[in-house]
This record gives sequence, C-alpha cells and structure tokens, in this order.
Amino acid sequence: MVNILSVAIGAGFGLIGAVFGSWFTARRQDRMWLREQKLKAGIGFNTAVTQLIDYLRETQLSDDGAGGNELAGRMQEARSALYLVCADDTVELANILARRVWKSRPSEGRDDRRAEHHETLDLLRRFTQQLRREIART
Repeated sequence: MVNILSVAIGAGFGLIGAVFGSWFTARRQDRMWLREQKLKAGIGFNTAVTQLIDYLRETQLSDDGAGGNELAGRMQEARSALYLVCADDTVELANILARRVWKSRPSEGRDDRRAEHHETLDLLRRFTQQLRREIART
C-alpha cells in the first residue's frame, strides 16, 4: 500500500511538472511570436514612412499618382499591423507620425518646410525608440 501511494505521489508530481512545463513553453512561444510580429510591423512602417518622407520632399501625393500612392498604401498596411500587435502608446505615436507625413509638402528650399521635415524625422526617431522599448518588454 505504501509503495502504491509513493508511486501515485511521484506520478502526480511528474504530471504537474509536465503540465507546467508545457504551459511555460507555450507562453514563451507566444511571446516570441508576438515580438516577431511587432518587429515585422515596425520595420514595414518605418521603411514605408522613410520612403514616403523622402518622396514627399520632392513632390506631393496628388502630383504623382501610382508611386506615391503605393508608398502611402504600404504605410497604411504597416500601420494596420501595428494596431493589431502593439500597445496604445506605440499606436498613438504611429498615428501622429502618419498624420504628420500626410501633411508633408515639398521643401522647395524653404526654411519653414525644412524645419517641418526635421520635426517629422524627430518624430520618426521617437516612434522607433518607443517601438524598441515595447519589443524589449515583450
């Protein structure tokens, strides 16, 4: 009887260990997946924003057609991915940045527009830093 009880207790502890091990492994894999998705969305958004900023320094979206609109579409797609996987602070900063980029106009050598361009780049840096912090916490 004592042998059966000790075997049952040992088996119970083994089962509990297996359940907790599986749970911890699944949780770790979920965090790694989420981190990867945040990274992909952030890279897509940063790339699209940077290309669109560079494009808009020379021309406006309405002047071009396909090229600028394609870049704007990529930015929107990446921003949608951020909505799904990132925290509210990061999403809000992405929204502010996207609105800022939408308002961008060609600089044409004007100091005020160059200042707007530098402010937009600073906002992009702030977004990137916020995203890095969020990914590190994941």
